[in-house]
Amino acid sequence: MPSRPHLFYGLTNSLCSQCLSKVEAKILFRKGNVYLAKHCPTHGPEEVLIADDIDYYKQCQEFIKPGDMPRRFNTPIKYGCPYDCGICADHEQHGCITLVELTERCNLSCPICYADAGAEEISAQSHQPRKHRSLEQIEQMLDAIVANEGEPDVVQLSGGEPTIHPQFFEVLEAAQRRPIKHIMINTNGVRIAKEPEFAKRLASYLPGIEVYLQFDSFDEGPLRELRGADLRQVRQQAIDRLNEYNLSTTLVSTVKKGLNDHEIGKTIDFALKQKAIRGVTFQPIQAAGRLDGFEAGRDRYTLTEVRRSILEQSDTFKPKDLLPVPCHPDCLVMGYALKLAGKVIPLTGLMDPTDFLSAVPNSVVYEQDEELKDKIFKLFSTNHSPASSASALKQLLCCLPKVNVPAGMGYDNIFRVMVVQFLDAYNFDVRSVKRACIHIAHPDGRIIPFDTYNLFYREGCAGQAKLQEVMGGMPAIATPMTSTISPVSIN
Repeated sequence: MPSRPHLFYGLTNSLCSQCLSKVEAKILFRKGNVYLAKHCPTHGPEEVLIADDIDYYKQCQEFIKPGDMPRRFNTPIKYGCPYDCGICADHEQHGCITLVELTERCNLSCPICYADAGAEEISAQSHQPRKHRSLEQIEQMLDAIVANEGEPDVVQLSGGEPTIHPQFFEVLEAAQRRPIKHIMINTNGVRIAKEPEFAKRLASYLPGIEVYLQFDSFDEGPLRELRGADLRQVRQQAIDRLNEYNLSTTLVSTVKKGLNDHEIGKTIDFALKQKAIRGVTFQPIQAAGRLDGFEAGRDRYTLTEVRRSILEQSDTFKPKDLLPVPCHPDCLVMGYALKLAGKVIPLTGLMDPTDFLSAVPNSVVYEQDEELKDKIFKLFSTNHSPASSASALKQLLCCLPKVNVPAGMGYDNIFRVMVVQFLDAYNFDVRSVKRACIHIAHPDGRIIPFDTYNLFYREGCAGQAKLQEVMGGMPAIATPMTSTISPVSIN
């Protein structure tokens, strides 16, 4: 009998990319690639490439660890994932990173924007006025994050463009008053570049902040396609100011296949030469929000394709250096390096992968794990131990490194590269989204996985109609945050 032209590897649930209905999906291996094959009763069959590296896809499954639960859940299980977000008690992972959107407004109008932010007063997606959130509402959102997490690992101030919020520094101070380990500022850098006093004041909040700087291309064409403007000079001016104040910075590149994917290695090499830049994050476009000029069949770029481009375009990292992150291995790749005496030494690959997996906690923030600190410390010192210095290696392996280590190594010596892939209606996999650890604070107090927020829970998005349909016409608002579920009640 003839054999099928593929290997059936597993079964999951996905979404029809046309109507957002939940559908059964098979995971198939064929000719070195991994596909989601699904069938919608209304729109028929659909097959989506989700990885171009079967071995790495399998490795991701080996890096799965039991999830860490938040201190509380915000919504009951009623309709099933992804229709109960809030987060519900069926979600497997706490929030490693939680976004707070300060504003729907922006000083740019990017053709690609999952938040549908812009300089225009009215949103073309929701048809509602774009507005700044009040300081009171933002503080309530911060409090909701703290209530869920206790001591949140990372809170990212985002938007829109958060720096144009009229009370931006008051928001920053409010975040610093709370027990948040790391604060990120997700910015296009326009104010940093054009306002010297703004950059100077921002630096006064060191060392507790990190700038997450939009940086997509060195060329005018890709910048105009992604951002609607030639931002080359603005980006360089912003980086010059960040270098001046040594203000810890991560470059974040939105990657589109065939547009700027050839610049991945160049971006890493550029970042390594900058005093203030501690790493680069590459984000393939999520098919959500405003997607002018984006065609899913042509422009989709998978996590494994980005990882392959890093390996092919940069001499810094080898395959053993770019590993899945245990909290969400399907969607996160991370590698660390040390910059010493003009050389770059990959760090992740120095550890045996089995030791790395057994020692690393289930989070993108590794600094609290004593076993891991001990293992890393032994790589660099034979006459010290973690106990000999309270600050030694405290944050060597975290997403915002801040380091005092032997032999004169410090904060400036750490460099990190990450790939962050967000799920959308095409690559949606319920098994994976239940482990999502990048969340966003909803204005009503819920904490929602970023992937599903942009599909179903953002005001004006297409998925809100589907959500109301599933809920039998009820408004797409879940149980208030006061109705919580204790983790101990879940068996």
